[in-house]
Amino acid sequence: MTQRPLTTIGFDADDTLWQNEQFYRLTELQFTDLLADHAASDVISARLLEAEKRNLRHYGFGIKGFTLSMIETAIEITEGEVPSTVIAQILDIGRDLLAHPVETLPHVRQTLEALSGKYLLVLITKGDLFDQERKLAQSGLGDLFDAIEIVSDKNASTYRRIFSKVGDGPERAMMIGNSLKSDIVPALAAGSYGVFVPHELTWSFEHVEEPTEAPRFRKIGHLGELHGVLDALS
Repeated sequence: MTQRPLTTIGFDADDTLWQNEQFYRLTELQFTDLLADHAASDVISARLLEAEKRNLRHYGFGIKGFTLSMIETAIEITEGEVPSTVIAQILDIGRDLLAHPVETLPHVRQTLEALSGKYLLVLITKGDLFDQERKLAQSGLGDLFDAIEIVSDKNASTYRRIFSKVGDGPERAMMIGNSLKSDIVPALAAGSYGVFVPHELTWSFEHVEEPTEAPRFRKIGHLGELHGVLDALS
């Protein structure tokens, strides 16, 4: 009997299954408005990005780290003279971001329902544990997955470990996501297929060149086009 080439499919969550980055952008606009008397918005945004990158190894990915980076940036921009009322407002907009309703992206539910039972489906997402669990619960998609993996970072070792534990190893697995840096390139390095689904808003930290020469790299416009990729592999 011929062995199926693909048994396991991993899905990223933020900006692959539901909207995420657009809410960060709106929060950043509120933040730059708070400090408008101290610096231009592009300067504030650049300093915030520097703080986020610097703090990833301390706080990891997610809203809590983003909020702490906003506070740190406010202290730096004002040279330590940021009013306590501004700190309070930053905490408020951070809490608002944590409470934002989940907006599922087009074709997500239909695609997952069609694949459920045919493949082992695993959600592989990074970020704050409580926030990711909240969004998954509000999305109503949890029951469609065979496994949920919330990780601190995504690299080739992450995908080898998860696809070996959940499925038949990385060579018979596929990872789908909007981030080339986190979802696609390391999955390809692990030996899996990587299907890139671009989102109109992706954090600049996640930008890398498309690995167009990689034989297991695929790119689709939306999740509704995934069936065509899977049919070609079967």
